[in-house]
Formats: sequence, C-alpha cells, structure tokens
Amino acid sequence: MEEIGDNMAVFQLQKNGNQDFICPKCGRPLHFVDGTAVQIVGGRADMSSILPKYECHHCGVYFQELLGSGFYDEHDLPKVSGPGNRANWIPTGNLKPMELKRDAENKCKCPRCGSMMDYVEGQAVRLVNGRPDMENVKDHFHCSNCESYFRRIATTNYFQWSEK
Repeated sequence: MEEIGDNMAVFQLQKNGNQDFICPKCGRPLHFVDGTAVQIVGGRADMSSILPKYECHHCGVYFQELLGSGFYDEHDLPKVSGPGNRANWIPTGNLKPMELKRDAENKCKCPRCGSMMDYVEGQAVRLVNGRPDMENVKDHFHCSNCESYFRRIATTNYFQWSEK
C-alpha cells in the first residue's frame, strides 16, 4: 500500500533556448496552464486548481511551484481516454478529403476525434432573422464532441472538414 509522500518529487525546472520550461523527465517543452476557479472535488474545495501549472502530456504529469520557491512538485495528470481527450484529436489541417458512410442509425465515426457523428440531410433554405440560412442545405456530418463539420464534395461519397 502506498503511503502519502512515497512518490514526492521536487524539481527545479530548466529552460530551453526559447526560454520555455522543459520536462525534467523527457526534455520536451512543458505546456503552461493558468490557474482556474476553485473546484469542488470529492465534496471539498480543491485549492490547487487556482495555481498555474506546467503540463507534460508525453509523460502524463504536471508541475506546480511550491510557495514561490522556484521548486516544482510533480503530480499525475488526470487520466482521460477516448473521444473526450483533446490531446488525441487530429488537427484540422491534417484532415484530407475522405469517404464517409453512414450506418443504419445515420451515424459515422468522426475522423477527427473518434466520437460518433450525426448525418444531417440537406433541407430547403430557411429564413433566419430575415436572411437565408444556407448551413443545412447540403448533406453533411456533424460531430457534437469536437464541433466538426464534414461537408460532401460535389456528388461523391467524399467529405471534407469544414468550418461551420
């Protein structure tokens, strides 16, 4: 059984040539995350969430400074797997046109995040606030998890990522 303090590690973070802090474990640049509002975890106020931290997604850890000392305490990043993990999403610039097919429930796996997308059939032009709304005129897929749209290319079964 693990006791509190068994895995306590304190680091003095080093900077690279770009003046970014680097991970003491793998040497990659750390990602800065500013502090957020106090969060309730397990029915108690979690005050550590208000402190800024440096995250290493490669190693699955983050570092928070101890009382302005210049030394940083290491913590494990919360485990997030599946479609909700933004770190696993494919950047939109890397998405090439692809053939997408809907299943019996009018759904298809999202090429960007892996969640299930909804197929939206083309509809007639609607007026919204006195202006024509062309958004749903053509068939497309919409992923509510990563808010991606994949629009049909001409009359093919190929779809391309699109901004709303």
